[in-house]
Amino acid sequence: MAVPDVSRELEPERIIRLEEDPPAVVLLDQRRLPDEVVEVSCGSAAELAEAIRTMVVRGAPAIGVAAAYGMALADLRGDDLAEAERLLAASRPTAVNLAWALAQMRGDLTPERARALHRGEVERCRRMAAHAAELFHSGTRALTHCNAGGLATGGYGSAVGALRAAWERGLLERVLVDETRPLLQGARLTAWELEQAGIAHAVIADSAAGWLMARGEVDLVVTGADRIAANGDSANKIGTYSLAVLAAHHGIPFYVVAPTSTIDPAARDGAAIPIEERDPGEVSGRFPARNPAFDVTPASLITAVVTEDGIHRPPYAF
Repeated sequence: MAVPDVSRELEPERIIRLEEDPPAVVLLDQRRLPDEVVEVSCGSAAELAEAIRTMVVRGAPAIGVAAAYGMALADLRGDDLAEAERLLAASRPTAVNLAWALAQMRGDLTPERARALHRGEVERCRRMAAHAAELFHSGTRALTHCNAGGLATGGYGSAVGALRAAWERGLLERVLVDETRPLLQGARLTAWELEQAGIAHAVIADSAAGWLMARGEVDLVVTGADRIAANGDSANKIGTYSLAVLAAHHGIPFYVVAPTSTIDPAARDGAAIPIEERDPGEVSGRFPARNPAFDVTPASLITAVVTEDGIHRPPYAF
């Protein structure tokens, strides 16, 4: 396979940035993609917390970056910093990157510190993607779930970064993209990012994954994570656990690609990871519904976890 030319990329500042005059955190509204490219300007930490809660910005590393900018914004405005941190920390419970980024900002709330944290996350994505590409072979047909691209990380991407790196090396034939119900982050966001990068892909219904595995159309599964426990149990978008079970049944490698900022060594295992329950109206506007936003994949179903430090295989000890 010839090595493709991937020249189009979401610039980090296009996804999230801090403006200082007047002070605001500006977000690419992920709810409107791919049909509309719209920015949302948040003039306070409270507005930013609401934007995180309503998924204007989503994805564990991107939420962390947004929170870092939110603290710098609060400092620029002379706001109550303790209240700003409280609001941001409470905006979404599962992604540990949020608390991690807030801790990183303590003692230095300058815009420069927040921008350095953003650059660091993007660089981690590039490094982990290079490691993850080593797990692909020529002609790999991959399946991914939800969105773990530049939109979710502030630039380049974790799982989608791995797909990009493999495509650039001529190792990836195409990607199957789970639609990822109920909010369709795969069908809307991952498919859009792959289209922007010129990577061959096809969207599938979430329920089609097992059948396509059985037909021999999937060589590996690669996803991101929102929190990884010390033993390797990994929380990711709802439906990931089911994919891992299907992959194990069909003898297909299941890889998690995420930065070290997603690892929570204080969580011994997946039982310690809080799982966000979102508005049931996202699932059904007429009938009673349950809407867990995440599930936990046991470490025993994960073939390898890839971070910027390299490829980690079981037994995991983070």
